Amino acid sequence: MRLDKFLANNNIGTRSQVKEYLKGGSVTVNGTICKKADTPINEDSDIICFRGNQIVYRKFIYIILNKPGDIVTATRDKKLPTVMDLIKPLPAKDLFPVGRLDRDTTGLLLICNDGELSHKLLSPKYHVDKTYLVGMERKPSMSELEALESGLDIGDDTKTLPAKAVLREDGMLLLTIHEGRYHQVKRMLEAVDNKVTSLKRISFGNLNLPDDLEEGKWRELTEDEIHEIVFSR
Repeated sequence: MRLDKFLANNNIGTRSQVKEYLKGGSVTVNGTICKKADTPINEDSDIICFRGNQIVYRKFIYIILNKPGDIVTATRDKKLPTVMDLIKPLPAKDLFPVGRLDRDTTGLLLICNDGELSHKLLSPKYHVDKTYLVGMERKPSMSELEALESGLDIGDDTKTLPAKAVLREDGMLLLTIHEGRYHQVKRMLEAVDNKVTSLKRISFGNLNLPDDLEEGKWRELTEDEIHEIVFSR
């Protein structure tokens, strides 16, 4: 990998900023100042330092965010704040949200730079579980819960896949689905003459929203969490 690409990928700066840092002698490779942007380096074995601090290369970065409402799930938006605006400083520049939560939906959002994992988590053929805590306009009947679980016509060509619907004592619904259709949870509730009043994703595959992660906060996944979400695929 070129040295300037390595530095830019690790969010040291833009390519033009990186070149200025190099010219100024801010970067060393294996203890020697290096000023050439096109210097080839081995990101796995060479020791790269910026202003005396070693840059540890990580091919993939995985972040869990407790998404608040009124935030758009996108890398950028011309008018509205995005989930990426909440992650400061960015550990890498090529991060993206895995899937999409509606603007008013809160809860677990995975952000990474692992395209292969993202595809597997979102592909319909893998049937990855997604569990939501759903607030509703009214308490659903047993027959409506059974309808949610067995599959519904929500206006698409095919019915929804079988789901799991558990009504909690506090009146909230735990709904686990295996698809990612447009506004799916809201449309499923509408199909049984109900309405979603609040929606929070609490799990995605084997990854659960931590109780101690406040809304609007984020952290990188632990090694155990990475193993669960990556190697369980």
